[in-house]
Amino acid sequence: MEKTKIAVLVSGGGTNLQALIDSAACGQLSSGELALVLAGNREAYALRRAEKAGIPTEIVVKKECAGQAEFEKKMLAALEKYGIQLIVLAGFMNILSADFTSRYPERIINVHPSLIPSFCGRGFYGLRVHQAALDYGVKVTGATVHFVNEIPDGGRIIAQKAVEIQPGDTPEILQKRVMEQAEWILLPRAVEQVSAAILKGETI
Repeated sequence: MEKTKIAVLVSGGGTNLQALIDSAACGQLSSGELALVLAGNREAYALRRAEKAGIPTEIVVKKECAGQAEFEKKMLAALEKYGIQLIVLAGFMNILSADFTSRYPERIINVHPSLIPSFCGRGFYGLRVHQAALDYGVKVTGATVHFVNEIPDGGRIIAQKAVEIQPGDTPEILQKRVMEQAEWILLPRAVEQVSAAILKGETI
């Protein structure tokens, strides 16, 4: 059966990558194949997750490149080498240029740990997002899966899921709850939805 070839771009632990690996193993992700894990950090634990799952890996480190253009050129070469049709940003800590994103229109997906448009955009990543939600005093946060364009967290929304904030939450506790109750559920569903649409030549 033909499947959409997926690359997952990572920088750290790879918990969202693991959610995709698990969803592929249980058959939930059936329209897509995890064909490449591309890391922007040589020490990323996500690389070990990929190797354990038998997924090919490539490493492109921005600070080892002359600049953004060379960095993206090397990434594009790796994506083309594996025939990638869909890119998933899973904790990838580099902003992509308009030149890069325009090559994959509505073919790059990101998961963000808030309900966009709250607590998003340049500078909002990792624990900073959850700290901002707690500082503001919102009662509900969550996660958003969206397409990626040249504006950080600015692409069209695919799916969102709300998560309640509890008394005594710290950024670390909240981060874990948002991952477990929203990110790890939403991302595999969205990747399957977009992978299936690509196979049919449709948009979602």
